[in-house]
Amino acid sequence: PVPVCHMQENVLQRVLQLPVVSSTCETLQRKYSSTKESHPLMASVCEVYERGVQGAGALAMWGMEPVVRRLEPQFAVANNLACRGLDHLEEKIPALQYPVDK
Repeated sequence: PVPVCHMQENVLQRVLQLPVVSSTCETLQRKYSSTKESHPLMASVCEVYERGVQGAGALAMWGMEPVVRRLEPQFAVANNLACRGLDHLEEKIPALQYPVDK
């Protein structure tokens, strides 16, 4: 059975839960972690980058909050349409339900 979008469901969360996507993300995370562990200089560069991304993300969310609140109804409609599109893709492309190695 193909999952159906519910009101609280977020299309991005659904995409990230697809086995093909989640297994790819896990593989990338493992490679990133092992690279940081293997190369001390790379680890320090990565940590600086990670802190910068976190700070920029927090600042962007704080600045965008009023806009996001006003556009919430439009986001809900777009999310619903995207979920329906994802339902269709999952139905037509069964391989999305398998990890990358399969």
